[in-house]
Amino acid sequence: MGLAWGVSAAAPAQPGDNIRERYPAKPIRLISPFAPGGGATLVARLIAPDLTEALGQSIVVDNRPGGGGMIGAELAARSPPDGYTLVMGTASNIAINPLLSKTPYDPLRDFTAIAHTSTVPLLLVVHPSVPAKSVREFVDLARSQSTRLNFASSGEGTISHLAGELFKMAANVNMVHVPYRGGGPAVIDLVGGHVQAGFINILEALPHVNSGRLRGLAVSTPRRSPVAPDIPTVDEGGVPGYEVIQWSGVLGPSGLPKTVVGILSSEIAKIMAKSSIRERLIGSGAEPGGGTSAQFSSLIKSDIAKWSKILGTVKLDTIR
Repeated sequence: MGLAWGVSAAAPAQPGDNIRERYPAKPIRLISPFAPGGGATLVARLIAPDLTEALGQSIVVDNRPGGGGMIGAELAARSPPDGYTLVMGTASNIAINPLLSKTPYDPLRDFTAIAHTSTVPLLLVVHPSVPAKSVREFVDLARSQSTRLNFASSGEGTISHLAGELFKMAANVNMVHVPYRGGGPAVIDLVGGHVQAGFINILEALPHVNSGRLRGLAVSTPRRSPVAPDIPTVDEGGVPGYEVIQWSGVLGPSGLPKTVVGILSSEIAKIMAKSSIRERLIGSGAEPGGGTSAQFSSLIKSDIAKWSKILGTVKLDTIR
């Protein structure tokens, strides 16, 4: 799919416009395009009460799952750009899915980035039978002619699959990809020793690392995770520049007035900086987001560029 490489800019306020005084004048719908128990929904419901208090209008979280997050995202993209319909975007439904197949929206043309809310690391884990206790040892093992390592993922084209493909490229190693129908089955076979390694959501992997059923080698994020501070990053482990993050954030339709974006971005950033919010996110394995709408837009663009490059090395007909 051809992507329009220009982030949709917020529409400028008209001279004399008093939108800051008028917005919001009614409840705001925040669409979560995933199932109620998913990470994006948890973040949406976490920030909704504080955002309601800050804006003086109810924030109604509306679950619209389906299509890998595409159904809810399309609904938001086709809504009026007035600030009353927002959507939780993630690395999957905004940065990756549009590169794999035709989606009913362009991730850069059809949305306005508002606020980055959270990041969840992936954890590079191996079964204890794998004789590698660090990333360097794992790379050496993967490069040895006597070993052919495999890695599990939650499915072809998912972020855990692409994290493995990026690792292969960055570390100059070869591993066999073993896709599963979701993270749960992948973890079960990893614990059972049927596959050797995998980049797994830290929430799913860490309990098995703590019990000794898996060995955690590194986290995929640029910094160590607060919930696993003793586990180094992949970069620290000897693969410079490696970075994979599962991010989430709030977006609106293209053409949102600049003033509306500023109001929402500022208030969400304040919420993400609250100690109570940070503690709850960190306790669940996530890291709080933050920054400006422009910084969130840059994150989305850089993610799309990165995954475009990786997908150029993978046979697309094996994905979709």
